[in-house]
Amino acid sequence: MISSQLPHHVAIIMDGNGRWAKRRGLPRVAGHKTGLESARVIIETAVEYGIDILTLFAFSTENWQRSSEEVHYLLENLLVLAFENELEQLHKNNVQLLFVGDLDRLGSKLGEKLRIARELTASNSGLKLIIALSYSGKWDITQAMAKIANKVARAELGARDITEQVIAEYLSCASIPDPDLLIRTSGEQRLSNFMLWQLAYAELYFTDVLWPDFRRKEFISALELYKTRDRRFGKC
Repeated sequence: MISSQLPHHVAIIMDGNGRWAKRRGLPRVAGHKTGLESARVIIETAVEYGIDILTLFAFSTENWQRSSEEVHYLLENLLVLAFENELEQLHKNNVQLLFVGDLDRLGSKLGEKLRIARELTASNSGLKLIIALSYSGKWDITQAMAKIANKVARAELGARDITEQVIAEYLSCASIPDPDLLIRTSGEQRLSNFMLWQLAYAELYFTDVLWPDFRRKEFISALELYKTRDRRFGKC
């Protein structure tokens, strides 16, 4: 039976595509392609379990440093095709698509797909699926600070008015509750510059399973473990 103690917002660092491919003597792109299958399964499971918000870290600011061939494949081929193939089903499943990150850096081809997906699903009331693209936590906080500085410079905001709540209002997920649970695959145990502000009190779940092998069973295991956590938020 699906429990009411499940997290409302789950964030996932989808790590290990390249290592998965390397262990099989395959090109890195094969890992990304199979990883897309994992994303589909996790989204379907999140819908089934009634998760309110699912955030997937798809492409980081640091990922721009990868080879031009890999970046091009991810942004111009794989993700474009993913939206073309999956958007109709996501819309049918009442999923609302949102995108966060420095989206102006993305190509016009992918940018147009994001616009279509966002507009088509804007009225959907089911799972909010947030895709983080060209995103980093430091970028997020920096752009928020720049907006606040402009407000102060125009005397629309005073220095004493800057509180945690005000800062949060200028982050890219301003209207979204912070994640309750962060999942990271592949055995790495770090945040890697992901949602640094928003993850302050998230429960952390690390697994050795590489992202292409992370499917329904592994996701449910993470959700079940979350239910055992005692979230005190600094209280006794």
